[in-house]
Amino acid sequence: MRIDQDGAEPPYQQLRTQLIDQIMRRLLPAGTKLPAVRTLAATLGLANNTVAKAYRELEAEGYVVTAGRAGTVVADIAPVDEAAALRAGELTLDYVRAMRRLGLGDDAILGTVRQLLWAGHAKGPAI
Repeated sequence: MRIDQDGAEPPYQQLRTQLIDQIMRRLLPAGTKLPAVRTLAATLGLANNTVAKAYRELEAEGYVVTAGRAGTVVADIAPVDEAAALRAGELTLDYVRAMRRLGLGDDAILGTVRQLLWAGHAKGPAI
């Protein structure tokens, strides 16, 4: 991973984006333990809080699970094969385009998905 300290995107966001890419391409498969915050911060030349913020956002989005002293591990989120990944991308793009036609922005689209997913958790496996 490389972080551009002078880039337009904040370092925590660059880290988050690169980790998501590696998770979704299964370069970091489910169950992989991520480096400790301090270790990764030192390796990348970042502040501990920068890495911690990226990890918190990844956890909130379901990409990783933090298990206290056991560390942070990659969640089972990536599609199993390339065909499934491609189809998931197509469906997501269709959904985002439809929501944009309704006039919704990024936060509203993400909020709608989160609300639906949490409703599904409360009701069981129907969704």
